[in-house]
Amino acid sequence: MFLENLKQLLATDMAAVDQVIRARLHSEVLLINQVGEYIVNSGGKRLRPALVVLSAEAFGYRGTQHHNLAAVVEFIHTATLLHDDVVDESELRRGRATASALFGNAASVLVGDFLYSRAFQMMVEAGEMRVMQILAEATNTIAEGEVLQLLNCHDADVDSANYMRVIHCKTAKLFEAAMRLGAILGQASAADEQAAAKYGMHLGTAFQLLDDVLDYSADEQQTGKHLGDDLAEGKPTLPLIYAMQHGSVEQAAVVRGAIEQGDVGRFAEVLQIIHATGALEFTRQQALREAELACAAIDALPDSKYRQCLVDLAHFAATRQY
Repeated sequence: MFLENLKQLLATDMAAVDQVIRARLHSEVLLINQVGEYIVNSGGKRLRPALVVLSAEAFGYRGTQHHNLAAVVEFIHTATLLHDDVVDESELRRGRATASALFGNAASVLVGDFLYSRAFQMMVEAGEMRVMQILAEATNTIAEGEVLQLLNCHDADVDSANYMRVIHCKTAKLFEAAMRLGAILGQASAADEQAAAKYGMHLGTAFQLLDDVLDYSADEQQTGKHLGDDLAEGKPTLPLIYAMQHGSVEQAAVVRGAIEQGDVGRFAEVLQIIHATGALEFTRQQALREAELACAAIDALPDSKYRQCLVDLAHFAATRQY
């Protein structure tokens, strides 16, 4: 229901964003068009570009530059997905074959590079150094987060603080940047820009924490990915970390072994331990806490349907089923 309301509220703006995406996705190289169109049209929620629009509208912006910057954010996000699926050797995303599974790893990496470089071309065209600074920093931080996650794979000694650092870099940073861009376009004060950024960081964190929960509890047809993918990749996400910390010695040993070996064959056993220790409920509560912090961050913004939508989005991020 929330996503439908969001689509209705932003229908005109997001249609304009889609026009920009399609126009700037075009290349004389056919394979770029094929891979780019495939991943952009794969049914994502488009939350990150929507955040640029919501933030800009919440701060009273009345131009069209937010459509261009929303497209930039979507290109950056799409590039990270293309690279992620190669690194993770993922076969499914949103219920469809990943671009790497369909077109090959080389094509996915190189088209991801094209999207990054196209995004930077569009940043330059915006003619605003502050915009370039924010997006360049975000892109660099995301890359650091990807490397941190790679280093954490199959390491059962990763603690919650280390894992949260990965979330903040890899996922939440682009949510933060999207909110900052809208605030800048709306000529928000420094304090309001910081409030918007704080909202984005907490929202992105809540979103990723719920993803961690859904990897062990969701309906595969709704999420479009296989349950246990994180375990197969040896990712020590928060439910696993909590289960090891609060389970028995024997339970902790099972989870540790599954992480270190990427042993999806023990998924059912690990899942039972996760449920027995309350790890999913703990992670859900952490996501809800992040959502509450996001809402608190924008409490001082002027009341509007866009601010209310941001509040509703935070609750959706922490309670969704897909």
